[in-house]
Amino acid sequence: MQPNPSEHSRYNGLTSLEPTLPASAYREADAYRLDLEAIWYRSWLMVCREADLAEPLAFRTARIGSQQVVVLRDEAGSLRAFHNTCRHRGSQLCQESEGRLKARLLTCPYHAWSYSLRGDLVRVPSKSLPEGFDKDNYPLYRVALSVWRGFVFINLAVEPDGSAEASFDSASRDLSNWPLETLVPGHRLTKVMNCNWKIFWENFNECLHCPGVHKDLSRLVPIYGRGLMARHDDPEWARYADNDAPEFSGGLRAGAETWSRDGRVHGPVFAGLTPAERAAGQTYATSLPSMFVVGHVDYVRTVRLAPLGPEQTELTAEWLFAPDALAQTDIDNIVAFGAQVLEEDAAICEINQKGMHSIRHQAGVLMPEEYDLRRFHEWVRGRHAALQPVKTTSADSAR
Repeated sequence: MQPNPSEHSRYNGLTSLEPTLPASAYREADAYRLDLEAIWYRSWLMVCREADLAEPLAFRTARIGSQQVVVLRDEAGSLRAFHNTCRHRGSQLCQESEGRLKARLLTCPYHAWSYSLRGDLVRVPSKSLPEGFDKDNYPLYRVALSVWRGFVFINLAVEPDGSAEASFDSASRDLSNWPLETLVPGHRLTKVMNCNWKIFWENFNECLHCPGVHKDLSRLVPIYGRGLMARHDDPEWARYADNDAPEFSGGLRAGAETWSRDGRVHGPVFAGLTPAERAAGQTYATSLPSMFVVGHVDYVRTVRLAPLGPEQTELTAEWLFAPDALAQTDIDNIVAFGAQVLEEDAAICEINQKGMHSIRHQAGVLMPEEYDLRRFHEWVRGRHAALQPVKTTSADSAR
């Protein structure tokens, strides 16, 4: 449906002067700890795909801030997640990032406490046990787990809200026509970026940088070359409301079909897509703070983030294809383009991070096209405000 040219309220841009988050939020240790406590340790976070744990006894470990989690498939086929910590004296249980357990037990390498894959303590090698010790009181620290369309999410909160599906941004598009559950990886890219995790998300949420940073992407998606994300970002959008040219509509350039070096598809196109989805060439869904997924006509691309420190973030990108399409697809042509865009984003985010150290720079200012940055900042501030300090009783204080 075409927009009504008289609906000037549809203009997306900011009209008032808005500050950014303070510069300290991107570089100081205290601000980073607050982000972890208020956001990362209380949100649904994508850690892998179900296919990564296809067989019983398969496991993966994931790091979120200072926390390590092991995700596994037990002998009955159920997915489970636990803190990667022994209940005896806190030793790490699994040292490898992924693999297959040698037995139906998680055994601590330090003192050999052993746990079932359901997390129950089943064996303590001590010759005698202290009075009152009950193995039932010392299971592994369980972590909430939720699966959305083949993606595995965890939540470190003791009583998490909602589910992985509910964690997706309300502005996310519908990906129900993509067969996400059955796709297999064709390529994975992992990169450590020297920037705060929020800087990456800010970059993701605007395209003012696109003409200067992403020249090839701006040619593929002409509206990006205008520094805009969508039709209604233009204050004069109503003049072009009936113009479906890609520089106004947001679609790919004429003749292009997908994100690739030449803009062409290089394998079978997903059969269930609507004409509008095929014409758009890119459909985004976002789950803050850990991931976004993009549906293209011939593959799906996912990007996952994990905070490593105040000024370091790990990025993992995967290109997913239908199983029977791998042999028919020129994966290199596809991956080269997407990897180039990510490398460009990472490089400019690191430049942004370096400038944050000026003792004169207290905060920045948002331009009208950066309305989604304000929405992101409001989300961050809201999560911080919702973090209530733990109340202690006088008895607690005396301990």
